[in-house]
Amino acid sequence: MPHFLDLTDAGGDVIAAMLNDAQDRKAARAAWPKGQADADAPLMGHVLAMVFEKSSTRTRASFDIAMRQLGGSALILDAGTSQLGRGESVADTARVLSRMCDAIMLRTDDHAKIEAMAHYASVPVINGLTDRSHPCQIVADLLTIIEQGMPLPGLELAWFGDGNNVLHSILEAAGLMKFNVRVATPAGFEPDSEFVEIARAGGAKVTLTQDAALAASGADIIVTDTWVSMGQENAESKLSAMAPYRVDNALMAQAKPSARFLHCLPAHIGDEVTQQVFEGPQSVVFDEAENRIHAQKSILLWSLGKL
Repeated sequence: MPHFLDLTDAGGDVIAAMLNDAQDRKAARAAWPKGQADADAPLMGHVLAMVFEKSSTRTRASFDIAMRQLGGSALILDAGTSQLGRGESVADTARVLSRMCDAIMLRTDDHAKIEAMAHYASVPVINGLTDRSHPCQIVADLLTIIEQGMPLPGLELAWFGDGNNVLHSILEAAGLMKFNVRVATPAGFEPDSEFVEIARAGGAKVTLTQDAALAASGADIIVTDTWVSMGQENAESKLSAMAPYRVDNALMAQAKPSARFLHCLPAHIGDEVTQQVFEGPQSVVFDEAENRIHAQKSILLWSLGKL
């Protein structure tokens, strides 16, 4: 079963095929109404179940629109309005939804939940976010980088702030697509060493540093994310530790003049990024957000054997 729990489930060749497909489909429907189906409507009659245990804007909207553009439909379940919130197991939910839908997207906290969903489901399961990784976001990020005219092999990407789930998926992508990552985090907030080793085993150069300026120097892409994720505790002490890693004009000036700024959103202006950078000419955060639709379409097609 072609589950998409992490980028390595697909592999580098498939990710490249997804990116090519996403570019082609996006170009083919330029200026069309957002809800109009693609000319081939490859998922006509298919239904995606979207299960949310964490709140969402971009994941919810992009998967819904992605299914509409592919000719299919989506239904939404969350803990507050389904039996998941009343103690029904992930295993039973997976088996029920497999009888009713063609694929399942889960956005949750503990990665073990999505592994259990994939184990018990008889349809493809897609990771819409867990505390461990966020692979759908990174396919959209790679699409955005390519649209900026930057080839992925040899790219220098610099990350600032928390060593979180988004960074884990960036590191996976680095090993698969052959680009390098400089990670600038406070002591104690480094990414999981498993993902660092995955990247390095794939041939990526990974630099771990506490020096933000060093990480930014000569970078092609500058990336950050919110410092405090949903449900995290000890926010005040964490914010204090992260302050030297704020992306501001001075930090952007260390990167290449052609560098671009990425953020998966939502952004906390004044914390991880300044207003000047977020709204500045090097920021492509809203291209990145839109590209969630086009990335998700290709992920869905691969998962359902259509790519």
